[in-house]
Amino acid sequence: MRLRPGGLVAAGAATYAAGLGALAVLQHRAFWSGRFDLGNAVQAVWSTAHGDVLSVTALTGVQISRLGAHFEPLLVVFAPLWWLWPDASLLLVCQAAVIATGAVPLYRFGRKHLGSDWAAAGFALAYLLYPATQWLALDDFHVVALATPLLLWGFWFLDEDRLLPFAAVAAAAGLTKEQIGLVVAAMGLWYMLRPGRRWAGGAIAGAGLAVTVVAFAIVIPHYSISGSSRFEGRYSAIGGSPSGILETAVTDPGRILEAVSQGRDLGYLAGLLLPLLALPLVAPLAALTAAPDIALSLLSDTRTQTSIHFHYTAGAIPGLMVAAVLGAARLRRRYPWARRPEGRAIVIATLVAGLVLGPLPIWSHVPLGADLGAREHVVGEHASVARRALRLIPPSAPVSATNGLGAHLSERRRIFSFPILGDAQWVAVDLERPSYRDELGRAGKLRRAVTAIREDGRFRIVFDEDGVLVLHRDG
Repeated sequence: MRLRPGGLVAAGAATYAAGLGALAVLQHRAFWSGRFDLGNAVQAVWSTAHGDVLSVTALTGVQISRLGAHFEPLLVVFAPLWWLWPDASLLLVCQAAVIATGAVPLYRFGRKHLGSDWAAAGFALAYLLYPATQWLALDDFHVVALATPLLLWGFWFLDEDRLLPFAAVAAAAGLTKEQIGLVVAAMGLWYMLRPGRRWAGGAIAGAGLAVTVVAFAIVIPHYSISGSSRFEGRYSAIGGSPSGILETAVTDPGRILEAVSQGRDLGYLAGLLLPLLALPLVAPLAALTAAPDIALSLLSDTRTQTSIHFHYTAGAIPGLMVAAVLGAARLRRRYPWARRPEGRAIVIATLVAGLVLGPLPIWSHVPLGADLGAREHVVGEHASVARRALRLIPPSAPVSATNGLGAHLSERRRIFSFPILGDAQWVAVDLERPSYRDELGRAGKLRRAVTAIREDGRFRIVFDEDGVLVLHRDG
């Protein structure tokens, strides 16, 4: 039976969904996921499924809406699914499956602009092989990851002048995180440049900008504890708030330039562009639709934002992939020699980039292959110990936990980040794997906090094995 390009794309998407979904679940079962951010999403979905919409426990220990941290109302769509499959694996499997569907609109887009089914299939497969796309499915769970395929569908619908389905997917994407509205606005500006599309493009740009303004200026401050987003601190060096950043850009543009030209920033850009053979630069207007997310990452003081290993690429990937297709199409028109190899070249480039930069454990056995997190899918003895320990904790009891254990304890109304205790009746600590928010991974401070709770007399140890401790409040 002869393999067809569309069938190859479908097979690639199915392989991505099954493979990356299974790998994400294994990493969770091996206790390499975290309350930040899988547990946060689990608690928001669990609360919604139990009638308390998007309720989560803040770092300070008070109950707030998830909207006070991020504009993520699309999380509510998982509540009905939670009734059928009440497990964190639901979110991880759905995330991988939905990301995989982005290959379909990219294939259609490529077939139209490249005039070749096989070249289009090459770019669709490149999307699935792209290191940033693969890391997106393995960085715990973030609802903004769903924006990647939604925006790719949006590009396809815009390119076909199908504004109603575009409005539907763009609206859904805008509900995944506060800055995605800026990406939609940039897509509107891209659409404006077409003959006769000025007003429609302008309306799209205005609507996208409005969503982001409402999210930043109204929704998040309304639900947050402090009246503003705690993530503004990531931009304190250049003004903090959106208005402060704009003021800095006008009064001291040198600070902005300095913020986006550090070594890690250049490495981040290389990690985004080189696997695509820098083709997005050949179609700069389309590539600019990726600019909002890239700019937010470059301007941030948080190092994880300038890394392809995290979810901060979700809003940039669609624009980069579409620009790569359009860049290849431009080269085909200009240079006859470029009409045949581009599909194969982009697949080879992303495959090699995945070998060097990607998350798949198999690459650790290949010379020069990436080994970051190469064994995080192995469910070892430590995970077995942790699982036995957590079975001691009742499912509805308030609990304080370290980050890695918290990802498995978030299906409840109240969960605190150790050493915050609040009204916790149980405490779960993993001294062997301190991670994000566990005193920023500083094991010494974590151990001192454990020593303090051992000595204060209110809690007694009910489990202590392989660095995993479970304590219960007396009385």
